Amino acid sequence: MKSNKGKGLIGLIIALALVGLFGYFGYTTMNDIKLGLDLAGGVSITYQAKEENPTAEDMSDTIYKLQQRVQNYSTEAEVYQEGSNRINVDIPGVSDANAILEELGKPGSLIFVDEAGQTILNGNQVATAKPVITDENGIKKYMVDLTFTDDGKTVFADATTKNVGKRIAIIYDGKIYSNPVVNEPITQGQCQISGMTSYEEAETLASTIRIGSLSLELEELRSNVVGAKLGQEAISTSLKAGAIGFGIVAVFMIIVYLVPGLAAVIALSLYVGLILILLSAFSVTLTLPGVAGIILSIGMAVDANVIIFTRIKEEIGLGKTVQSAIKSGFNKALSAIIDGNVTTLIAAGVLFWRGSGTVKGFASTLAIGIVLSMITALFITKFILNALFNLGFQDPKFFGTKTDKKTIDFLGKRKIWFAVSLLVIVIGLGGLVVNKTQTGDILNYSMEFKGGTSTNVTFNEDMSLEDISSKVVPVVENVTGDAQVQTQKVAGTNEVIIKTKTLSVEERQNLDQAMVDNFGVEAEKITAESISGAISKEMKQDAFIAVIIATICMLLYIWFRFKDIKFAGSAVLALLHDVLVVLTFYSLLKWSVGSTFIACMLTIVGYSINATIVIFDRIRENLKVNSKMELSEIVNLSITQTFTRSINTSLTTFIMVFVLFILGVSSIREFALPLMVGIVCGTYSSVCITGSLWYVMTIYKNKHMEEKKAAEKAAKAAAKSSKKSK
Repeated sequence: MKSNKGKGLIGLIIALALVGLFGYFGYTTMNDIKLGLDLAGGVSITYQAKEENPTAEDMSDTIYKLQQRVQNYSTEAEVYQEGSNRINVDIPGVSDANAILEELGKPGSLIFVDEAGQTILNGNQVATAKPVITDENGIKKYMVDLTFTDDGKTVFADATTKNVGKRIAIIYDGKIYSNPVVNEPITQGQCQISGMTSYEEAETLASTIRIGSLSLELEELRSNVVGAKLGQEAISTSLKAGAIGFGIVAVFMIIVYLVPGLAAVIALSLYVGLILILLSAFSVTLTLPGVAGIILSIGMAVDANVIIFTRIKEEIGLGKTVQSAIKSGFNKALSAIIDGNVTTLIAAGVLFWRGSGTVKGFASTLAIGIVLSMITALFITKFILNALFNLGFQDPKFFGTKTDKKTIDFLGKRKIWFAVSLLVIVIGLGGLVVNKTQTGDILNYSMEFKGGTSTNVTFNEDMSLEDISSKVVPVVENVTGDAQVQTQKVAGTNEVIIKTKTLSVEERQNLDQAMVDNFGVEAEKITAESISGAISKEMKQDAFIAVIIATICMLLYIWFRFKDIKFAGSAVLALLHDVLVVLTFYSLLKWSVGSTFIACMLTIVGYSINATIVIFDRIRENLKVNSKMELSEIVNLSITQTFTRSINTSLTTFIMVFVLFILGVSSIREFALPLMVGIVCGTYSSVCITGSLWYVMTIYKNKHMEEKKAAEKAAKAAAKSSKKSK
């Protein structure tokens, strides 16, 4: 035993040392994490179209393409229209406007020009562009491979046929990147741009070319360094709430799960330090939606531990030794943890691939968190738990025992569950119709969706963020009646940008007068412009398509893993149920629908699918072990066995979000409230809806199969009887 104690002590020391080490590096790298516009501010650049009266279609197309282009610098960059011919580009996490302008350049176009100076091809005729590295005699060369569209292929083949022995220049933004001699006709629809000094430069150019040329030629009008939208208070209160929430969860885990709970707390502490380091290492821009991804991944990390510890309790309850129960508990929990995390990881991958802006930021933090949570739960927690066991914590009382409880008849109340859910959804849909007739919109869209008015006010003094929040914002809210006011400081000046809902001429005049009366501002130092929503129509379409693709991919994965499409079908229906129920609350309570709305919905989907997988995994296991039981008994038993896990996991995640809601500023509370509703709804649907849906589908299919067999049997009997009569 001395040997085991020695191993246990060494293991625990290593674990605590790692916690301290990664905690220290995590804390020191917090300042290195890129924060988004909402948390830290950045550079704001205003472009103006050279064309006097650009069409709405050209402006919209240019905004979308520019949004895609600036994502080379940050996935959280915002692009929106100001007035009739201006476009604002807000890029977070930077403070040098000149550096960004040099890198971003004046948005131009890609053209192919012959020796006579005639344009023979443009960027719209390029289908794809990708960076490549070649090795010539040990020297690396960086290039961009271009593939043309069908039209471009034909045009380029014709041009190269006519220009054999001559040069065709490839020009981007007025700069010649390549000017090769055409040796022979190029008919395969491909060519290369050479001359890049690094892979990053080639990657940036390829990404820009893929977007195509902008519809409008733009010129820089102004550039400013702006402060955070939410202010320093939002960051400090969020950090405080996160620390308090984690502390409460830690105490809860230790009280409920004893020694395994202590192991989980140590592992989760290590997890938090690691995720901070990785956010910095991968240069992920952290915004409010990104915080949602971290909250979800922490919830899933806790969930993985809860699944394991519940299994260990069950194994001890069956009479196994503690050491055997630990080993068996991890083995039996493995499939549920992997399936739950992989389905959410699939969603995160698709959202990063197809999404843009805040959706991509959410996907980045979620993916990093999921991978890390699996590693900490399956390896680090196990390592620490074995270390504590070897230190002498070997009595079953230190681990708890889960005895068989009376099976709850969840299926017996399925009609009630279905009726309640259907009623809530119908009420929600009715609310959307009422909102449409009353306001013209089905939901209370914020300025990120609808646009609004941007008012620039130059005060007589340099006001702090706290003064702006406590003094200026209440005045603006009182005059405009808008509770979602956003403010930003322009660095190095007394100028403050105030963004509100769209104001009428009278409301603008009243706001100007209020600034003059309350703060002594000179009227001529107040300007206002209408701005478009930062979330464009194309971005909303990208997000919608990403969610659809992610849902299909998750359905296929669940179908593959469980070998039963009914599991996949009921899981997807439950996801749809959760989204519609939360949408009901948005509809009836007039919650503001802004950039965080998408992140909230995605978090709810990820949380719900994970909880559902755990129950389905237990149903699958019990179908093999208890094959003689009635199907309804197996479903009820499975839900009952996982019920404690469902409640405890939801409770720990709810606690973290609830503390965020209590301590956070108004914008944080607006974000946390729907999340809390989603957590409760996701737990309800997993426990009450998904198992019942799967049962109803299975019974229907079995009944259909029996009727089909009976019909076939009757047909054979009839055919046999007919032969005999002949």
